[in-house]
Amino acid sequence: MVAGLLGPAVAWAHAGLPETSNVTLRRGHPEDFFVGATFGAVISRDSGRTWRWVCPDAMGYGGWRPESFVWRGTGELLAATGNALLSSKDGACSWTSHPAFKDTWVTGLAAHPTDDAVLYVATGRSTSVTNGVFRSDDGGGTWRALALQRAGVLFSAVRVSTADPRTLYVSASDTARMYLFRSGDAGETWEELPQAFPDLVRPFDFVVTATDPVDPLGVWARVSAQGYTHVLHSTDGGRTFSARTGAGIDDVFVNMDVSADGGTAWVSTYNSFFRSQAGGAFSKLELPTGNACVTRVGGVLYGCGSPWLHDWSLARSTDDGTTWEPLFSLEQIQGSHQCPAGTPVRELCPSRWPQLAETIGAPLYPDGVPDAGVPDAGAPPADAGTPVNPKPSSGCAAAPAGTLVPLFLLPLWRRGRRREDPRP
Repeated sequence: MVAGLLGPAVAWAHAGLPETSNVTLRRGHPEDFFVGATFGAVISRDSGRTWRWVCPDAMGYGGWRPESFVWRGTGELLAATGNALLSSKDGACSWTSHPAFKDTWVTGLAAHPTDDAVLYVATGRSTSVTNGVFRSDDGGGTWRALALQRAGVLFSAVRVSTADPRTLYVSASDTARMYLFRSGDAGETWEELPQAFPDLVRPFDFVVTATDPVDPLGVWARVSAQGYTHVLHSTDGGRTFSARTGAGIDDVFVNMDVSADGGTAWVSTYNSFFRSQAGGAFSKLELPTGNACVTRVGGVLYGCGSPWLHDWSLARSTDDGTTWEPLFSLEQIQGSHQCPAGTPVRELCPSRWPQLAETIGAPLYPDGVPDAGVPDAGAPPADAGTPVNPKPSSGCAAAPAGTLVPLFLLPLWRRGRRREDPRP
């Protein structure tokens, strides 16, 4: 299988193409970017002037690719993979899984909007065990179980209200129903809100996706039915939802974000980018296309794009997504992330870089010498976690082998696509 050439248990989604899948900026440090990808991650510490690769086997997530990251102001990176809770304390050079969750699967991660030492996770291993919601007050070092613990219930996501951080929303399901749980006291007590969608045929996969930055009772979610994604909005704390995508979106939901005033919302899917303004329906924008993700930081919108279609993998917009300024494309990666000797990234990634460089059309050694990382900066930090040994995912990160594009064809196809579509 082609994906195996870049590391064990790693598969590329999006028809097997190497592409970006999410973007995270370090809290309080807009010069620091961490971009998740179908082939690991890419990091920049200088406002996007240089980019380097973090290979997936150095991160240890196997087939459970993180859908998002939290990058604390202190520099620690965390990610819920759907299996493990991963963290790095040394700038993405070493990764560990937290031992508190070795017997369950971490399906959701959220940070307090103003105090990123306060974190929440949701778990959802199987209906045969007890899952729940947990809180950390020390940046993920230790965790305590909150009152919301249920046997036979799978918790899928947790969101902290940016309007009132004491308000939490958690989505969940069991074999018979789908739920939204809401807390108004930072998780000490919970209100259970069963969700039913009588207008949809066999709805499933109800997930809370965003909160309103102004109204603590404003919350967004999505649900699937008959191959369509339905984006939902509530103004009464999740008691009732209204559909905002008409008959639904015929594509796979990636993520969404909301403007600071709550008036504009964006939804990204595998192939398209949608925007809703002033409470109206979502409409498809011209760009990005072929691949998308969305993250708002202040007044700037960041979006993933497909370099196979329009020559950039990450761009930003200051006009709510109408126009985009390219920030990064895959061929700009300058080698593996520079880390001290003894760290997983230093030991594993440089030998894997030549094959990825050929695939994405990046220079093998931009500086003219093999990429050997940085001079030894001492021993790596002690491993406070446990080794990651995940099971294969059944989600989008584990695409069937038949969907993967033969590796040797990718550079040629990339050049051909650029000639066909020269848009910046």
